[in-house]
Amino acid sequence: MQPYKHIVKYYECDRMGIVHHSNYVRFMEEARVDWMDQLGYGFDRMEAEGIVSPVIAISCNYKSPCTFKDIVSIEVKVSGMTAVRISFDYTMTVNNKVVCLATSTHCFLEDGRPIVVEQRFPELYSRIKELYN
Repeated sequence: MQPYKHIVKYYECDRMGIVHHSNYVRFMEEARVDWMDQLGYGFDRMEAEGIVSPVIAISCNYKSPCTFKDIVSIEVKVSGMTAVRISFDYTMTVNNKVVCLATSTHCFLEDGRPIVVEQRFPELYSRIKELYN
């Protein structure tokens, strides 16, 4: 999987000229959506089939600030998977320097109820499992 690239926008920075901490969560989402597209099973496809994948936990460990026009490279990896949950690790770098390490955990829901991905979407499950092992 190719890392996702995000160019920091002016409006993403605070009065000190650095990226506001809340924007890293948005960067993670952009990278995760791109990761799923690269996997060949994008969120648009999942949602068209009635599945959503809400965030149930998130954490960020900020290492160094990002500033306007920085190109943030975001590597996404599956760090855990159960029958109904998936966790991702994100390594964000600027010029090969780590700026943020983060994780997010998601579940899969259909009609507001948890689903077992392996049963409902075996193709998606096997693709993810290949990358996780």
